[in-house]
Amino acid sequence: METTHHNFERQLELISEKVLRMGGRVEEAIGKSVRALIERRPDLADEVIRADSEIDRLELEIDDLCTEVLARNQPLARDLRFITTAMKITPDLERIADHAVNISARVKELAEEPPLRTLVDMPLLAARAQEMVRGALDAFVRHDARAAWAVIKMDDEVDERMEHVFRVLLSHMMENPRTISRALRMTFIAKYFERIADQATNICEMVVYMSEGRVIKHAPRLDEAER
Repeated sequence: METTHHNFERQLELISEKVLRMGGRVEEAIGKSVRALIERRPDLADEVIRADSEIDRLELEIDDLCTEVLARNQPLARDLRFITTAMKITPDLERIADHAVNISARVKELAEEPPLRTLVDMPLLAARAQEMVRGALDAFVRHDARAAWAVIKMDDEVDERMEHVFRVLLSHMMENPRTISRALRMTFIAKYFERIADQATNICEMVVYMSEGRVIKHAPRLDEAER
């Protein structure tokens, strides 16, 4: 019986390790896509695109491992919430990686055209999205609902910065129609960063569920006020 319990604990540790490994690859993808954008580096964009298959593979490995643990051990309460959370956040991590790939594809297109006069608030928007992903993963590792709430609250700032980027880019297009194709690609990139922030928010909502057993997905701000 003790051996069985030890094996179960080791499997939980393995799930956590794999999620962290996947999260690390995702953070690396975001970082490289941001550098590729700011430094106009198509080579970095290519690295992000090539690395995406490993992230996809890790998602499948985690899903298979979680399914096996559920089938063999029938865990209860906190352990069950941890396993189901791991299964739910890995698709969000995979989507974040897909957004990094999409950013990289737009970067490669932009590299073939003259640069815009300014990147607007894009570097800061990217930094906030990165910070949210990092914070979400940290909250998951520490089972820290308070840290998850702190990340959730950052989403409004990301939305505001994205809208500001849209307004500035729209003004560029109106002033100089020759910038339209470049500015449109930049608006796509801003939207990808906003979606990365949304996925990080989804992860944090699951961390709150994992830590406290509360579902906050459809009314996170209301639940936070009631804490």
